[in-house]
Amino acid sequence: MTEVDYDHLLRSNLEHVFNERDSGKRKAAIADLYVEEPVMYEPTAILRGRDEIARIAGELLERFGPTFTFVPDGIAVGHHDIGCLHWHAGPKDGPVAVTGMDVAEIVEGRVSRLWVMLNPSS
Repeated sequence: MTEVDYDHLLRSNLEHVFNERDSGKRKAAIADLYVEEPVMYEPTAILRGRDEIARIAGELLERFGPTFTFVPDGIAVGHHDIGCLHWHAGPKDGPVAVTGMDVAEIVEGRVSRLWVMLNPSS
């Protein structure tokens, strides 16, 4: 059984996929971090495949502006190929716009399925 570095994998996903504004770099990161046919579950959509994940990450960054960023809260934890990382996001020097966590199923060291869980706004 291969040991999974949940913290490295899920932080890399935030930094190199969901914070990456260069589409070529984002697609390269997805190729490294995700299985061939990943599935991402958002509250309002199910995305299938690397290209769809790359597209939605780019659209999020465009929609929320040039300084919008996702920041990990604490370290990712996991076992038995399921990992979780809490995060917050918003403008770099502004207020937090959203909080949540990513829950990932890992297959052979890569993200197979990713659930984006958003906390209710207060």
